[in-house]
Amino acid sequence: MDFHLDDDQQALQETVSQFCESRWPIDGLAERPRDAFDRSAWEELVELGLPGLLAAETSGGLALGCVEAAIAFEQLGRHLVPGPLLWSVLASLLVPEVARGELVATGIDARTQAPYFVEHLRPADLLLVLREDGVTVAEAGIDARPIEEPFDPLTPMDSLSRLPDGRVVGDRDEAERLSRVGTLLASSLQLGAAQTSLDVAVGYALEREQFGVPIGSFQALKHIMADMYVRVGLARSATYAAAAVLDDPAVGHLDRSLAGAKLLAGEAAVDNGKAAVQVLGGMGFTWEMAPHFFMKRALALDYAFGTPDGHALAISESLAREAS
Repeated sequence: MDFHLDDDQQALQETVSQFCESRWPIDGLAERPRDAFDRSAWEELVELGLPGLLAAETSGGLALGCVEAAIAFEQLGRHLVPGPLLWSVLASLLVPEVARGELVATGIDARTQAPYFVEHLRPADLLLVLREDGVTVAEAGIDARPIEEPFDPLTPMDSLSRLPDGRVVGDRDEAERLSRVGTLLASSLQLGAAQTSLDVAVGYALEREQFGVPIGSFQALKHIMADMYVRVGLARSATYAAAAVLDDPAVGHLDRSLAGAKLLAGEAAVDNGKAAVQVLGGMGFTWEMAPHFFMKRALALDYAFGTPDGHALAISESLAREAS
């Protein structure tokens, strides 16, 4: 299996990276609005084709593979791009209007989450719900209560007292397929967050001086950042491998690959966020600095599409069945 990116994949990576840097620079995190949906930025994401990355061309999508989706979502995660893009990508596989950018979708995996919290519900036109027996889509106007202070300050959340009725757009197998894709995309976002936490820590350690030398020359901080680097490398290998298996299940164990990617990417994002706060010292947790934004996004994503314990248990059970 060749893990080198081809020319088209590198072009996609560079295009998404440059767009995110121009629209959502890291040094502007503290000034970002907490609850506003930037419609113009979303329209630019639509022009890039991101909501319809995986959707068929006949539905208005780009018909790219999961490897390409992982590449793009890693860059989105590196810049904490706001909006329900993950759920719009999933919805685009079933609703052509989302693939074409005519509608905005958010969603919830009701099979693994209770109570029900939905991100970016206010600007969304549709709510995609993954259920035990299938997939439904509900129209806008859902009765919900906004969370005054969401854990991730850049991700507005609403609480639902019950799941809304909606039209059925997929069966149990479709719900499982969307869950697998969602697991990969969430892992890719976590990978991107882990990388930027490392970049922020290294950049600060090279600039900040104590005793006349950069603090990055201190052995203790070198060890912290070396561990951060290793975590990113492991997460990237696992995430890209899972994407390749999702594109072609014959090359590996699908569910085990996805569970491993989610575990390693989640560990990298959470632990690198904590480490970046530590490297920046007393101001690392303040609103003006980036690390705590990435740590909170990482912790929020860690429980999307299954819990860390759930993925670890799935891996162990799979290995036990294979050994028996």
